[in-house]
Amino acid sequence: MKTIKKMYNSVFVFLCFLIFVFSCKPKDIPVLTTTEVSNLSSNSAVTGGTIISDGGGNITASGICWSLKENPTIADFKTNDGSGNGTFTSNITGINSTKVYYVRAYATNSAGTGYGNTVVSIIADADGNIYHKVVIGTQSWLVENLRTTKYRSGESVSTVTDATAWSYATFGACCDYNIDAAYGSIYGKLYNFAAINDSRNIAPNGWHIATDTEWTLLINYTGGEINAAKKLKEIGLTHWKTNSEATSEYGFNALPGGIRIPNGDFGNITEKGSWWSSSENNSTTVWYFDMNYDNNGVNRILVLKGMVGQYAV
Repeated sequence: MKTIKKMYNSVFVFLCFLIFVFSCKPKDIPVLTTTEVSNLSSNSAVTGGTIISDGGGNITASGICWSLKENPTIADFKTNDGSGNGTFTSNITGINSTKVYYVRAYATNSAGTGYGNTVVSIIADADGNIYHKVVIGTQSWLVENLRTTKYRSGESVSTVTDATAWSYATFGACCDYNIDAAYGSIYGKLYNFAAINDSRNIAPNGWHIATDTEWTLLINYTGGEINAAKKLKEIGLTHWKTNSEATSEYGFNALPGGIRIPNGDFGNITEKGSWWSSSENNSTTVWYFDMNYDNNGVNRILVLKGMVGQYAV
């Protein structure tokens, strides 16, 4: 009986150990998403997150972390927006709106810290305009057309409204289509090549004007010269004159912002989207790309540097 009693005691201890071990099993880390950035000013922005799952444990801390490098963690800059589940809003302060920041939500429970499955990059030009990026193949492109009036240095790109002054401008210049700010807010601004080619850089920090090679890679990846525009143009007739086959499959959302030609006249709004490359062919011509309302092709053509178009970077 003594031997049997010892065995029962051993079994009891073992069962107690199992109960203790299983009762201490760590919870899963939280699952959450990150809210798109809004209200960007010169030194602050608003974002937040939504906690989809607490992982089976109490949320002890949540907020936003951000950095100049991708995939920030709570070891970088962060907010602390309290505990509990649901959606929260965060105010980021102390940033520089001319720099590219990477932002994601975080939440912590007893198992550790989970991060938003969507990493939001704050991409802003020197005016504080926010842009979004889309990854196509191995490339990253801005979704919106550029609308800055400043170089990356903070110096102004000359706004030229007069047609004659535009014709003779050898310096960097920009304008809204038809000198109408309502067009500029939708389609972005029009720039001459001098603005594109300026060493002070017109693109947001961390970005550059696409080269002829980069444009060609994009076109080949999305269907070739004959069909690529079908997948790159924005869907619908909100901005395009006709556009029945467009799918915007990759989120590029190309818009028909028209052109301003060397004599200062405007044309092709709702009919043509046109973008500079940074690749010069010779001293007077540069490679240029456009998409039209009446076909699915992307045209690669040489134009005089005096021609003007909007562009994506």
